[in-house]
Amino acid sequence: MGMWKTGIIVVGVLAAMAAGMGGAAAARKDAAPARVIIADAKTTNHLNLYVAQERGLFRKHGLDVAIVEARDPALARDLVVSGQADVFWSCPSVAVTAIANGAPLKIIAQVKTPCSSLLVVPKGSSIRSYKDLNGKRIAGSSPACEAVIAYEKKAREAGAHFVLEKLAGGPAIVALDSGKVDGAILEDPHLAIAEIKGYRAILRDAPQRFPCRTITTRTAYLQENPEALKRLVAAVREANALINKAPASRKIAETAQKYTGVPQQTVTHAARRFTFSDRIDEKGLNTLGEELAALREIRENPKDNLYAAALKGITWGVAR
Repeated sequence: MGMWKTGIIVVGVLAAMAAGMGGAAAARKDAAPARVIIADAKTTNHLNLYVAQERGLFRKHGLDVAIVEARDPALARDLVVSGQADVFWSCPSVAVTAIANGAPLKIIAQVKTPCSSLLVVPKGSSIRSYKDLNGKRIAGSSPACEAVIAYEKKAREAGAHFVLEKLAGGPAIVALDSGKVDGAILEDPHLAIAEIKGYRAILRDAPQRFPCRTITTRTAYLQENPEALKRLVAAVREANALINKAPASRKIAETAQKYTGVPQQTVTHAARRFTFSDRIDEKGLNTLGEELAALREIRENPKDNLYAAALKGITWGVAR
């Protein structure tokens, strides 16, 4: 797509080589940074985006990043599909479902793994096992949410079935407070908020089979700007290292609060679940694709068609 250029190096002429390399470096330094518009539904699960922006890591890698707020992940996806944005962060179900149903999108990187959503219940709850979920009213964002899928499958395997109340975040906590539901499947920051309020996270193993959050781009932008997206991943990788080194640090909490409005206490409480990585969990996403197909949310599992070929060997297709 016109992205590759041929250069001539005169082998053996050291001065010319040095001058050429210096000129290329200067040209890159002086070149205008690549513009990337990121649609974002604010959440502490996207903390690496905010750290990369706040610490100047995107700029360091030759990118001019603008973050456009979206009401929810589905709207962020739609902004990218329509060409109003170039990249979005979201839960993997949003990306996998869209790609499987024909949207012109590709996943370029993971954000976090594994899924860190959990089921919370009041302290005096009788729910102790998956079997105990039978007949209970459980709040969750949607049947296609990977955490909801995970808990429903575990319940079925135990011979149980719970009633899903389609509530997420704040409304789910309100329903818990009023006793209208017996439990809620929550992700951070609302999971941390519920824990601080005294609710208890249980049955923690269910969501572990799925990853948490992906970075997805429009195929047209990918075709025109593969190198910019590789640099975006490099910047995010640096942000991941900063977060993972000191997830409960004051600087990390301040950045999260600045970009999401979430209180620093809540961010610090959730820090133990900050497991950021750009390496795509191919096994987990394949499992999610199979589950979504079984639920008829998609016709068939897209498998490797989910991923950007330009990022193969960088974020996926890499031996573990």
